[in-house]
Amino acid sequence: MKRNLISIIILALLVVNIVLTSIMMFSIVSTNKKTASLVTDVASAINLEIQGGWGEPISPAAAVPLEDTATYTIKDLTIPMKRAETDEKDHFGVLTVVLSMNTKHEEYKAQGEGDLSGREDLIRGKINDAVGQYTADEAKGDPDMVKEAILNSVQQLYGSDFIFDVTLSSAIYQ
Repeated sequence: MKRNLISIIILALLVVNIVLTSIMMFSIVSTNKKTASLVTDVASAINLEIQGGWGEPISPAAAVPLEDTATYTIKDLTIPMKRAETDEKDHFGVLTVVLSMNTKHEEYKAQGEGDLSGREDLIRGKINDAVGQYTADEAKGDPDMVKEAILNSVQQLYGSDFIFDVTLSSAIYQ
């Protein structure tokens, strides 16, 4: 009789334990869903702030489809870099620059349909001027600044924006 009574008490405690555990699980799961939703909302707000919000314009590179893009590569440019104020050594940048051109732009056909070899020396000079205005540390620290300077310089040379993007496929600063 004693064994049956103990078994019944253990069984009752197990049932109470299961009921309390299930109540606790339902309350924690609903709270966890609300917390996850809040974290997702905060993360998306932070991401929007980092990316500059909804109203940021699309870059010209993103506006031109890949099938309408032609490239021209200028290899092995050795460019003397501007000296830092505290630096006594000369620094150089060795770059390979890829110019992306919009094949649907009206100036593309007028400029030889992507064959820029006739004016490559002029382009090299503009790239030298654009990159040479920065120190090696500045160029390493902000390559987008260097690409923007090259792009502006080349677009001014041609007086057109059919060259819409610059890529540094290799950039070594020493």
